[in-house]
Amino acid sequence: DIETALYAILTYFAASKTIDFIIHGLEEYTALTIISENSDEVRYLLTEKLGLGVTLFRGHKGYVKTEESKPGDAPVKHNAEDRDINIVYTVLTRLEVASVRADIEEIDPSAFIIQSVVDETRGGMIRKRSEKHF
Repeated sequence: DIETALYAILTYFAASKTIDFIIHGLEEYTALTIISENSDEVRYLLTEKLGLGVTLFRGHKGYVKTEESKPGDAPVKHNAEDRDINIVYTVLTRLEVASVRADIEEIDPSAFIIQSVVDETRGGMIRKRSEKHF
């Protein structure tokens, strides 16, 4: 009977989520890697306004676009100072991600944001629940 099968699937799903909650807890962590021309403002937002810990990586842009660039053009070589950029890395709860992404996009709409799941964290500056941001 199809109804029994649907109830079995629903029961299995509920049991699976309950076991995940018991083992992993409510707070799941997500890492954001933000590449932005405005990395100082992004860092300030994350550390001073939201109380998150950040790590800055020194990076170099692999492609520098100029106003004359057209799709398919070879990258224009610039001096190293034009290519240097800070890459901001932070870990936060998955419940904070949407709001933090929106805040970053207000600072820099063209920021490149990479989001990934974090299985485990140890040490460092990881907050439990954010009272400021909700």
